[in-house]
Amino acid sequence: MTNHTLVINCGSSSLKFALIDAASQRTTVTGIAEKLGLADACISFKQDGKKVELTLAQGDHAGAMKAILSYFDERELTGSVIAIGHRVVHGGETFKQSTLIDDSVIAAIEDCARLAPLHNPAHLLGIRTAMACFPGLPQVAVFDTAFHQSMPEQAYLYAVPMALYREHGVRRYGFHGTSHRFVTAEAAAMLGKPLAESAFVCAHLGNGASVAAVLNGKSVDTSMGLTPLEGLVMGTRCGDIDPGIFGYLAAELNTDIQGVTDILNKQSGLLGLSELSSDCRELEEAAAAGHVGAQIALEVFAYRLAKQIAAMTVALGRLDALLFTGGIGENSPLLRAKVIKLLGFLGLALDPAANDATFRGKAGRITRDGGTPALVINTNEELMIALDTAVLCEPAA
Repeated sequence: MTNHTLVINCGSSSLKFALIDAASQRTTVTGIAEKLGLADACISFKQDGKKVELTLAQGDHAGAMKAILSYFDERELTGSVIAIGHRVVHGGETFKQSTLIDDSVIAAIEDCARLAPLHNPAHLLGIRTAMACFPGLPQVAVFDTAFHQSMPEQAYLYAVPMALYREHGVRRYGFHGTSHRFVTAEAAAMLGKPLAESAFVCAHLGNGASVAAVLNGKSVDTSMGLTPLEGLVMGTRCGDIDPGIFGYLAAELNTDIQGVTDILNKQSGLLGLSELSSDCRELEEAAAAGHVGAQIALEVFAYRLAKQIAAMTVALGRLDALLFTGGIGENSPLLRAKVIKLLGFLGLALDPAANDATFRGKAGRITRDGGTPALVINTNEELMIALDTAVLCEPAA
């Protein structure tokens, strides 16, 4: 029988999952439960190219997990599940790598919830629900922040009173670590270069976006900070901004800090600039049709991204390759071309034909031979979680 790892990414109103054979790196089932907590909660399963959609009679996270278990039972898959891996956004300074979950780990994830109040409580709900539905199976937490714990002090410290760091954990943590770790390893293999002798800037571009400087397989800097709001322009997040704007807008709009935070997280970025959409595909179509707001949004996105990439080379000392990944990074030849044009001084020269042909699952080099490579690589965070889980749970299996 094939041994499977069940990978779970639990949100406040959703639960994404994948059943993966870590040995063959084959995904057997994927799916998502959505609108949890609402009357129209539903769940979908995709297997062998076929999709099954169901309403959830019990429309909460426990109901979703029971539906997953029922689906596995009907297809005789339950017995193949040997471990469960959970995506956890924030591990603070406590977790520098993936770890088997026990009571002390759960307590530490709870303690980090103050740093990720929208994410960690949902992840804990997923962990506890999985433990109830799959009693006795080993479970692993894989942290978005863990990969960036190798950053040096000059990269992660803010220039604020050190007491704020010591007593309240105010520092830069970084996110998307699982994706950056997977993609840089794939890039080293693609280039035939030892990961331990590499210097990559990895751009994970989606509704949330970040760049990371990865030297010899270790993160030495990244664009996101204490929260995922810092750094690049994103779908609805502003990215880097003058912190004085918080007080200014609170006074101007007669709101509080939370009100300003909501604006900067949910109404800004591509959506705020374009006044049209947070979806890059829609913006590219609108820009081509002459929509000025969409054009401006894409130009700002590309310019700010190029600036961050260039800044990351300071942490590396050289650039062996620029890596694009994530929904936008993998599927937007237009934005990749804009960014590479701005970064010609780093030895990057676009191969337009290769760039235009690289999307929808296609990976490869998009720059001309002889210069610095830029690669498009398909990320697979679920597989990375499954691989970590398999390694940690091997004795138990």
